[in-house]
Amino acid sequence: MSSFDEKLKAFSVELFKINAIKFGDFKTKVGLQTPVYVDLRVIVSYPKLLNDLADLILDYKKKLPKFDIICGVPYTALPIATIVSVKSDIPMVMRRKEAKDYGTKKLIEGQFNEGDNCLIVEDVVTSGSSILETVRDLKNTGINCLDAIVLLNREQGGEKLLKKNGIKMHALLTLTQLMAFLKEANCVNESIVEKVKTYLSSTQVDPSVIKTNNRLKLPFLERAKFTKNTISQQLFKIMASKKSTLCVAADLTSCTDLLNLAEQVGPHICLLKTHIDILDDFHPNVLKPLKEIADRHNFLLFEDRKFADIGQTVQFQYSRGLYQISSWASLVTTHSLMGKGVLDGLKQAPGLTDRGVFLLAQTSAAGSLIDQNYVDNSIKLARQYGDLVTGVVCQSVVFEDEPGFVQLTPGVHLESLKDNLSQQYNTPEVVVLQRGADVAVVGRGVTQASNPGDEAKRYKEVLWTAYEKRISL
Repeated sequence: MSSFDEKLKAFSVELFKINAIKFGDFKTKVGLQTPVYVDLRVIVSYPKLLNDLADLILDYKKKLPKFDIICGVPYTALPIATIVSVKSDIPMVMRRKEAKDYGTKKLIEGQFNEGDNCLIVEDVVTSGSSILETVRDLKNTGINCLDAIVLLNREQGGEKLLKKNGIKMHALLTLTQLMAFLKEANCVNESIVEKVKTYLSSTQVDPSVIKTNNRLKLPFLERAKFTKNTISQQLFKIMASKKSTLCVAADLTSCTDLLNLAEQVGPHICLLKTHIDILDDFHPNVLKPLKEIADRHNFLLFEDRKFADIGQTVQFQYSRGLYQISSWASLVTTHSLMGKGVLDGLKQAPGLTDRGVFLLAQTSAAGSLIDQNYVDNSIKLARQYGDLVTGVVCQSVVFEDEPGFVQLTPGVHLESLKDNLSQQYNTPEVVVLQRGADVAVVGRGVTQASNPGDEAKRYKEVLWTAYEKRISL
């Protein structure tokens, strides 16, 4: 046994001693049941082991080409990558799982240059999906990623999937080697080793499942097959046929201006977002021509009402009163704050047979009081009401494995800026490639242009190019 293998064996035994290697019945990130689970999250509490792992990685790295930067896959590999960076004097960058809605709003933190070669550091690989997510965001900022170094290859298809996506995986250990080391050290008996061996021979990750469930990689027509909501399906088909992910926010105060804008931008949009209650001269007679324009140009009407009250009140606000929203708007927005009562109220209201809801999980307003717990609960609510909910309004990737849901992201402008009322803007490329938007909401960038139709076409083309780049990465 080589000196390096001796160090690996000693390290494996230490991991067993701190209960980082567990035997029983567990579930992996990709949904596979497993009799052995390696949990390196505990290693942060053992500085010597963290240091030993970094030394093992650096020993192995001598075989590899030189790298400009290092990036650890969040979150377990971050402290590992940090120690490797310090010991090797190779700069590190850090990938966030979701972009901030304040400050620089970056997904990739740290100093780097376009074209830098990055070594990915990961703890354990089953499918390789976490590495691919990190590579996607690094590539979107111009960083090259060809190699990933990992402690443990579970030998369940991850290496093959990574190779298919242009990433060479370098593993210090395989699960088979790990079990052999533990048996030699009398940490496990032969029956456990055989159980793991049998498990590995019969349980492999299906690469197509990993790809299929990631909404960020699937074309819209494919995603339409996953929808439970008829409006979602219709929206996906409109987006694909018109090659448009543009929603124009028609925040105008005149009925004539609203109809003129709808006519001008109609050929280039998938959604027209209204605030019907800000029209100074509203009359129900405006609704018929508005619907006729939407039908002729094949886009959906979307009233941004943001309902937030008890179910019965919301039902009345939606279907009765002056605006009778349920009779003409295919889509509306609601806050998640009041829970399922709001959605029950909308679902049971009279009006259009086919209707959809966007749940507001995040906003583009600076200083919002929304926290991560609220975001998580909004996604749970969306899943619970999948037959009604079309998607989620958010500023970052808060869901990936729900291809039937649409991410709608407001606050988009060709130039990143902000106004004096806390509205923050991001460019089309940022919201699509970094923040995961399926539909981008553009307001003043179009409505205040000298020719809204031409400007809508410009936004449509830039957004579509970014979407095609995202699904091709």
